[in-house]
Amino acid sequence: MELAGNARSISAHYSRAGLTERIDAALRAAGLGEGKLAVADLAALDQFHIGGIQATLALAQRGGIRAGMRVLEVGGGVGGPARVLADSLQATVEVLDLTEEFCRAGAMLTRRAGLEDRVTFCCASALALPYKDAAFDAAWTQHSAMNIADKPRLYAEVLRIVRPGGRLLLHEILAGPGGPVHFPVPWAGEPAISFLAAPQELRRLIASSGFREVAWIDETENGRAWIEKRLAASGAPATASPLGIGLLLGPDNRLLFENLARNLRENRVTIFQGVFERE
Repeated sequence: MELAGNARSISAHYSRAGLTERIDAALRAAGLGEGKLAVADLAALDQFHIGGIQATLALAQRGGIRAGMRVLEVGGGVGGPARVLADSLQATVEVLDLTEEFCRAGAMLTRRAGLEDRVTFCCASALALPYKDAAFDAAWTQHSAMNIADKPRLYAEVLRIVRPGGRLLLHEILAGPGGPVHFPVPWAGEPAISFLAAPQELRRLIASSGFREVAWIDETENGRAWIEKRLAASGAPATASPLGIGLLLGPDNRLLFENLARNLRENRVTIFQGVFERE
């Protein structure tokens, strides 16, 4: 896929050469080189968002995800939430992401988990979703909209591919009142690829796109506590296991998480979960 402008810079931020091979080596180092993987085996690696697997399950419950639903995960990375929805709730999930290495690694992990019949991957832009109108029961974004500048176009595309009565479920890092973000952070090494909306701005934008608000939950305090506990307990986030998040973020992952924690402490970022329904 040919990329231009911000899309190229965003993909470059997340790209890690040989990611699939390094994940495979980490699986073997963790004693998981053979046999079927359990979704829980991968949580330290593939739940690439604040709150971990519990935040994914909470959003799924709030949004009413259930067996047989067809879900599009926009900006889904290596597919951690998608595998949770498929394994725990028997949903069918398409993962869309801009970064080819994430899609390849995610497909490998999905095969190892025996979920390839319910989780598939597509490398494409969220601003031009390659799907027919009303093709999905729900769209899901979990820590992905902060890299997307053209949010009106994003939510117009999401509205288009969700059926009438279908839902948008989001769990996002948003701008806080405390001032500019300290960089680097997990989603951006510099301000040029960070596009945080303020909470009220995002609510208005989603409503104006044609969605009705069902739920809007401030998860900032929970997120702050989660990341502080993670940092204090491990010395480096998620690196006690060979399958830590450092495989996705690179060797600077400690600094990225420390800056994120600082931004949360200083109210420079906030965290919200939301559920919206197409009218």
